[in-house]
Formats: sequence, structure tokens, C-alpha cells
Amino acid sequence: MKNRILIIAIFSLVALCSCNDFNRMIKSTDNDMKYEVAMDFYERGDYNRALQLFDLLQASFRNTPRGENITYKTAQCYYYQKDYEIAGYYFNRFTQSYSFSKDAEKAAFMSAYCSYLLSPEAGLDQTNTYTAINQLKGFIERFPQSDSLARAQQLMDNLNEKLEEKDYNICKLYYRMENYSAAITSFENLLKKYPNTKHREEVLLNMALTYYDFAENSISEKQRERYESCIEQCNTLSYLFPESSYLRDVQNVSAKARKKLENIQ
Repeated sequence: MKNRILIIAIFSLVALCSCNDFNRMIKSTDNDMKYEVAMDFYERGDYNRALQLFDLLQASFRNTPRGENITYKTAQCYYYQKDYEIAGYYFNRFTQSYSFSKDAEKAAFMSAYCSYLLSPEAGLDQTNTYTAINQLKGFIERFPQSDSLARAQQLMDNLNEKLEEKDYNICKLYYRMENYSAAITSFENLLKKYPNTKHREEVLLNMALTYYDFAENSISEKQRERYESCIEQCNTLSYLFPESSYLRDVQNVSAKARKKLENIQ
């Protein structure tokens, strides 16, 4: 055993410097030696070479303790190389193939975390964000006593805030496009979907402005209702946020709406 360990150590050191020796190791039929060298590369942080050997060993050690270790460390290698998509795939594969492993919980969290890292900024397509949220929910349901529970919940909150930001930006886009009906519907849906949104003040102000502009561009039969809705939003904002920095804006648009109402028969 001592001689074997010494041989592995010497070969690993040489292989780090010699492509020819590494290529010979790849072609070797000694899977036990390959496994030991692959683990040595992994421990040294040479993830590229470790992965090359892991790939060759997957089939030979499938459904064995070594196969379990290879699958988990393969996921780790891709994670350390910042290839989160493939890392997430292998972490998820590990949880399915070795569901009773001591590392199943950590792998499930890491699979969700890789999806979290793939979630783009709010202005882009959020498919990966929804995937990450679903995976985090699944992790929380499966491991309710996990030490990573609080972190998983925080990650999910971060993702939901991103979705909220995207929805808010869409609402404002409708307003800038002067699609007032769609803007109002979007603002209303935003408040229903995110009742505790940090944008509540801005949403109420924007709704007041939208209703005012909507009334200005409406036929006479619709104007009264929309000016009144404008004033209602102004009153709501003033009541809920008496110290709001938007109070002057609210008072101005409310006064203009009231003046318009005076001229409507």
C-alpha cells in the first residue's frame, strides 16, 4: 500500500508536468490507479485533468461508492470552473442516482444554487430564475431541517425581488408607450402579486399619473371616472405615506384633476 501511494504521488507530480505521461494514464486499463490519480488532481485543483479521468471512470464505477464520489466531484469540478449549467446538471444527477447519500442534501442545494447563479439581470428572459425558484422550493420541502434552509429562503427572496423588478419595469414601459390601459392593469396586478413591494409608493404615484394622462386622452364620457381614479390614488399615497418625498407631485396632479372635474358637466 505504501509503495502504491508513493507511485501515485510520483506519477501525479510527473503528470502535472508531462502531457505524454498523462496521455499514457488516460490509455491505461488500471482503473484503480486512474481513480487515485484523478482524486489527486482534484485535490490539487487541476479540475480539467481530473474531469478527463472522471469521464473515463463513470461507467466502470457506476452505482458503487467510488462512482458516487466521482459523480459528486465531477459536479464540483464544473462548479469550481464556473460552468454552472453543467455543474447543476451533475448535482441534480447525483441527487437522483444517490438519493440516500450523505451528500444528497448538499448536492440538492448546489443544484438549485447553480440555477440561481444562472439567473440573469431583471431586464432579460427569466426562465432560469423560475427554474431556480422551483428547485429552491423543492429543496426546502425535501430538507425542512437543513442547515441551509435560511440561505435557500434568502436566495428565493432575491429571485422574487428580481421578478418583481422586471414586472415593475414592464408597468413603466407601458406608461412610457402611452398604453395607459395596459399600464393601469399591470400596476394593479403588481400590487396584488407583491402586496409588500418596496415600490408601493412609486406604483401609487405612477398610477395617479397614468390615470390623469389616460383621462386627458379619453373621450368625454370616460374622463370623469379616470380623473376621479387619479385623485383616489393620490389620496391613498398621501394616507399611506404621509412623509413621502412624492407628496408635492401628488398634490400637483390631484389639484389638476380636481380642476378638470370642475369643468366636466
